[in-house]
Amino acid sequence: MKNYFKVFAFVFLIALLFSACGRENSPAERETQAGFLPVRLNMPHQAAGEIDRQPLLRSLDELAEIERSGAWIQGMALTESGIRESAGDYAGAVAAAFKELAYAYGRGLIQKNDIEKGLLNLLETKSEQAVIDAANAIFAFFREEWTEAAAGLSLFFDLHEEPDSFGSWMLLVCILEKDGENRRAASAYKAIRARYAQFPEYWYRGARIFDGAVAADFAEKCINSSAQGPFAEECRKILANHSGLKPEDGSSLKTMKEIETVLSQSANTLNPELLDSLLPLISLPDNPYTVYAISAMRALASASTFREYFNRKISVSSGRLKERLSYICRG
Repeated sequence: MKNYFKVFAFVFLIALLFSACGRENSPAERETQAGFLPVRLNMPHQAAGEIDRQPLLRSLDELAEIERSGAWIQGMALTESGIRESAGDYAGAVAAAFKELAYAYGRGLIQKNDIEKGLLNLLETKSEQAVIDAANAIFAFFREEWTEAAAGLSLFFDLHEEPDSFGSWMLLVCILEKDGENRRAASAYKAIRARYAQFPEYWYRGARIFDGAVAADFAEKCINSSAQGPFAEECRKILANHSGLKPEDGSSLKTMKEIETVLSQSANTLNPELLDSLLPLISLPDNPYTVYAISAMRALASASTFREYFNRKISVSSGRLKERLSYICRG
């Protein structure tokens, strides 16, 4: 059993992230690879029951504190999986391996079927019953079979033992997907946000479950954590709905952070063409994101380079976009 999860999760994810088959890596992939943490645990070779668990538990606490600080580097959950395996916590090791894949998926680095392949690999490999049961429970979660997932996960994870553990997060998702009005679970979900600041699916699930301003806040944070990830499109629709727009308008919406990033890059490089990505946004009916973008772009119009850019766009625009650009140019 020793090193099983290192073989499963580490080699599996390495193959997905680093065997690009000759294609050029995206900026997100290059950033991830640059910060990848390989699993190099020099653990004792005794059986789990014979080793001193305290150093292992302290290592898990240290990893948890890094996550709670808002930091995440690809490979952290693989390290956690190896530690849990050495401590004899095989269900926890499975969950940590799944967490590694879930982070990679949420950031758009792997596909959904890659996670399914990883879980099937676990189920097809003969191992201890705890591994099979945990993998089946996580597979149910992956397939959004909430009742079955909750029943399986509750055998291994306790919401009160470590309220912000990944197992606890999965259990809370199961509860809230079945009953979004469960106030205790909703409060517990919001309370663990610090540990999952870089985890797109945490924000996505919250955006789906909650409503009003809370849903919009979660949707924004999901997009900001991975603007090109698999959850961003639905979160933009949630923002559109919250802003009084049609769902199809969501594809033109950008978060405040995205707007600021575009404006900052454009101003710092004196490249007004970068503002092209904001034109669909300022073409939308009035909403907080459009108003914010227009206000910020008016400040840029005082510079001749940007004023010339806006005038060029006015000459080839019509309707609401032309009106908005004209307003921007009046500075």
